[in-house]
Amino acid sequence: MKIADIQFHAFNPGFRNVQTVRIESDNGYYGWGEAGLSTRDLAVGGAVSHFRDFLIGQDPRQIGRIWQEVYRSQYFEGGRVLTSAMSAIDIALYDLVAKSLGVPVYQLLGGKQRDFVPCFVTTRSSDLDDLIAEVKGLVADGWECIRTSMYGPGISDGSNLFEPRASVAVTAEWHTALRAAVGSGPVLGPDYHHRLSVAEAASYCQRMPPGTIDFLEEPIRDESPSAYATLRTMTDVPFAIGEEFSSKWQFAPYIEQGLTNFARVDICNVGGFTEAMKVAGWCEVHYIDLMPHNPLGPVCTAASVHMGAAVPNWAWLEDRGPDLGRLYSDELFPVQHKLDGVWYPVPDTPGLGVDIDVDVVKELPVSHWEAPHLTRPDGSVTNW
Repeated sequence: MKIADIQFHAFNPGFRNVQTVRIESDNGYYGWGEAGLSTRDLAVGGAVSHFRDFLIGQDPRQIGRIWQEVYRSQYFEGGRVLTSAMSAIDIALYDLVAKSLGVPVYQLLGGKQRDFVPCFVTTRSSDLDDLIAEVKGLVADGWECIRTSMYGPGISDGSNLFEPRASVAVTAEWHTALRAAVGSGPVLGPDYHHRLSVAEAASYCQRMPPGTIDFLEEPIRDESPSAYATLRTMTDVPFAIGEEFSSKWQFAPYIEQGLTNFARVDICNVGGFTEAMKVAGWCEVHYIDLMPHNPLGPVCTAASVHMGAAVPNWAWLEDRGPDLGRLYSDELFPVQHKLDGVWYPVPDTPGLGVDIDVDVVKELPVSHWEAPHLTRPDGSVTNW
């Protein structure tokens, strides 16, 4: 069996582009993968094109060797563009090979350890009363883990303004009121989307009564583990970190130094199954559960479900919820995983259990969606 073709498809189902890779073998099998570097479709597609040149004709069953060749056969290894493209290729190879063997992907990862993959959901409300009502409704629907957002002026009014200190004040007040309203049962944690400094993040945590939040996601940027180490000394709130990491090497200090308590590994950015499973094992040694990043399309969800089936140390998988899930129609994705209540059933079909109608893809527009460019009130640029 040889790799006959590698195709990159970027298409917009109605929100932002989905970046996929389809790998075909010379004996009729194919597999789908997804890249996770949102908004940078041209760069990811270009990287896939470079890799395609030397992957055609190789044995798709040599997945680990292919990963090493793609990573090592250049002077400038790694980086989010390259590993995002590598992730899509790696996931597609697992899909293709599992189909050729007639087994689900998780069987290539050691078999399944659970029958259902638990998920968490994210709130959408931008008003305190609506937020409390929304979370109460989610709890009534069976959700045990609920991620909230940051609040304050400029965040939801479309102005693209963000003032961290103003947000910290409002968000702390709202989260305190939310916990009081819904009780101690639900797991609650805000996502600050790396928009704070160390001092701002510490100020937010110090305003929260003990037990108010169960985790804080991505409070500051991840380039500096020492900055997170400093923040760690200033609060005992558990951190959920890692959605931006593009390799096991980036995860290393966060795992070894106890800087993350939930690993937000993104299988479509970190290097596919090959790299994600290594991170998972490393986390297991340090009693860290996975809480994967899953903001993309059905291929990412499917890959994450198979990873979740195969590892012991699992917390929750991010789920887009019904509002964005409706974008991924059965016409476009005739085979895809469906949420059953608050979790995904682990499938027993060969491969990932997802398929894409290429003819429908060709009819969809490609819009190079750009994330909001946020500024502070003084005009300076800040993080999105």
